[in-house]
Amino acid sequence: MKRKRPEDDSWNPYPEENGFESDSEVREGVVPYDPLQRYLQEINRYPLLTPEEEKDLLLRYYRNPDPAIAYKVVTSNLRLVVKIAMEFQRYWMQNLLDLIQEGNIGLMQAVKKFDPFRGIKFSYYASFWIKAYILKFIMDNWKLVKIGTTQAQRKLFYNLKKEKNRLLAQGIEPVPKLLSERLSVSEKDVIEMDQRLGEWELSLDAPVAEDASVDHMSLLPDQEASPEKALSRLELKRLFAGKVEEFRKGLTPRENIIFEKRILAEEPMTLQELGEQFRVSRERIRQLEEKLLKKARAYLEKELPDLRSDYFEETP
Repeated sequence: MKRKRPEDDSWNPYPEENGFESDSEVREGVVPYDPLQRYLQEINRYPLLTPEEEKDLLLRYYRNPDPAIAYKVVTSNLRLVVKIAMEFQRYWMQNLLDLIQEGNIGLMQAVKKFDPFRGIKFSYYASFWIKAYILKFIMDNWKLVKIGTTQAQRKLFYNLKKEKNRLLAQGIEPVPKLLSERLSVSEKDVIEMDQRLGEWELSLDAPVAEDASVDHMSLLPDQEASPEKALSRLELKRLFAGKVEEFRKGLTPRENIIFEKRILAEEPMTLQELGEQFRVSRERIRQLEEKLLKKARAYLEKELPDLRSDYFEETP
């Protein structure tokens, strides 16, 4: 199979639309045609770039936005998009390829926006663009069926699974009534969202065909085992933690306690508990927490412009 070399930026990272011939005989054969399997097989035909090759291409593209260079970077990272899309599959009850398509658009945006002089590894930077486009697609399409449109539903979308796992780790049964109290939403919303999130999930261990011995994940080469990538993530984590500590130096003693006990803690204190500690209402603690979140996001956006500002989530 031959690939077309892109002549302008109108190309897209979909194998059959970029010069791959369609295997019609596969569709007509005995083995059921699996579009996802076909896509994974096709993207594996694109070569992976070494870190040095990727850095060189990104630097060249930064200085001269050549679509042919962008094409090489994007196609070498299509596997990354698939892995991220699979992380969001429980939130999308339709075709996983929908999420992959949106993630690919995010990847292309990452190439256009990436600044190689910032000292951030491209795969880390690109992952935020990929996730942003996938999440926007999910939320926009759920709006059509009245899911995720209200503030309470958006909060549930992001926090329900995390809160359930937190309660289970404490040995507490995550019943809807308790979850609704912890997340400050109605019990009806909890039940509805929980049902919808559990309706559809593609297992990474599922075979690509009924009699196949390989699964979807085995078709994706491991891109996580690089010592350089591990070091990069460790450095970013250290940098982020350092900026958080700098931010805390400007807080009052009470703000520091609320910041630590409500925002940083793995098991946050309740609004009631902190209210009793400081002899104020639950609502006052909530107001102080929201103020701290806004201050933290603004500070981090200024200090770390290449990283996302939504590290801190609102605690129930």
